[in-house]
Amino acid sequence: MQSIRSMFATIALGTALILTAHAVLEAVDVQTAHDKAFDFQPMKTWGWNPAAAGHVKMVRTKNDDSEAMQRKVDPIVRDAVSQEMAKRGLKEAASNPDLTLTYYLLLTVNVETQQFGQFVPTAVIWELPLFTTGTQSFKVLNKGSLVFDLAAKDAIVWRGVAEAQLEPDASDKKRESRLRDAVRDLLKRYPPKS
Repeated sequence: MQSIRSMFATIALGTALILTAHAVLEAVDVQTAHDKAFDFQPMKTWGWNPAAAGHVKMVRTKNDDSEAMQRKVDPIVRDAVSQEMAKRGLKEAASNPDLTLTYYLLLTVNVETQQFGQFVPTAVIWELPLFTTGTQSFKVLNKGSLVFDLAAKDAIVWRGVAEAQLEPDASDKKRESRLRDAVRDLLKRYPPKS
């Protein structure tokens, strides 16, 4: 009897760990696009955009300070990108790189609502809702998007976007970890598969 309980406990713990790992992995939504006519194979070097390595745009409150946020995240993004690009066999070049990288960090607020009857079809005869709708769920979420543009000869050839819900009360260490994870998840998709 004890071994059966132990087996069920092990299975339950394993299932919980798998579901937790899945939730963490799904926390960052990544999408990429690339120029299908561009040949990424000969690309061996990369560098930051000389005009500006990155831009931070904040549209949350009237007190947002994009410049202060830029100073805070820029060293983290630069370090994480340098590590990930090296893993992909690309060397950082100070001048005349094959690829130029520019990043954008967009911090916004997103509102999600659901109404009663939202997923119920309308009455066929009159095309009216079966009952009066009303808001049943209202969420205001802090959302962040990290965008990478890789350009060759001033033409963007690869773009990656990582989006995630942000936790306003998260510690600086957790925010840095989340940002590094987003960089890693984005650059996992480079070079694009043909």
